[in-house]
Amino acid sequence: MAKKRGKKYLESLTKFEKDKYYEPEEAFDLVRELKWSNFDESVDVAIKLGVDTRKSEEQVRGAVDLPHGTGKKIRVLVFAQGEKAKEAEEAGADYVGGEELAEKILKGWTDFEATIATPDMMKIVGKLGKILGPRGLMPNPKVGTVTFELKNTIKAVKTGKVEYRADKFGIVHTSLGRISFEKTKLMDNFQTFVDAIIKAKPSAAKGRYLQSITISSTMGPGIKVDPVKINSWLEKYKK
Repeated sequence: MAKKRGKKYLESLTKFEKDKYYEPEEAFDLVRELKWSNFDESVDVAIKLGVDTRKSEEQVRGAVDLPHGTGKKIRVLVFAQGEKAKEAEEAGADYVGGEELAEKILKGWTDFEATIATPDMMKIVGKLGKILGPRGLMPNPKVGTVTFELKNTIKAVKTGKVEYRADKFGIVHTSLGRISFEKTKLMDNFQTFVDAIIKAKPSAAKGRYLQSITISSTMGPGIKVDPVKINSWLEKYKK
């Protein structure tokens, strides 16, 4: 059954050309112009990649520091013990522990947005894979969340480090901030994220890598950005 859309959403569709490719500057203007809700919506980007994520050599996964953060309060859980647990607490981690936190998670608790673990704690964290994995919360050394460098990692996560991973459809997405952000901040975050995705292109990927780019707010429609012209835009924007 098709999802029924509200009157305000349908009205917003009449204010732009849904099949037109917009410049990023225009897209962010439209996202703000089409806002109709009464809360500070998230502004998101979704990028469809020309990869087959069923193949290990075409996986796209990593992390990137957005210069202006996402505007969202990030609750960080850290698996650590001894002096490292103390370091995590002093660095501002919201939850710090070991077996007791693992047991709590196994019972269904997931009230946090990021997980970090020291390497010696992965024997405890490993059994949480089926719960944390599908939620994108599993610590991973490839994105820097399995580490003894807790102070800097916690700070990075709380101030704008976001993880990304292409889903089974080859789509990566993230929040670029809030609709209340200045447009230049949203554009800076967008440039940083797209740049990271381009650099993460697997050598095994064939054909056009960036297939579609869509910018939207939480409640608003998707605005298309031309993936073919994005490289020239990035070069121009960096100057």
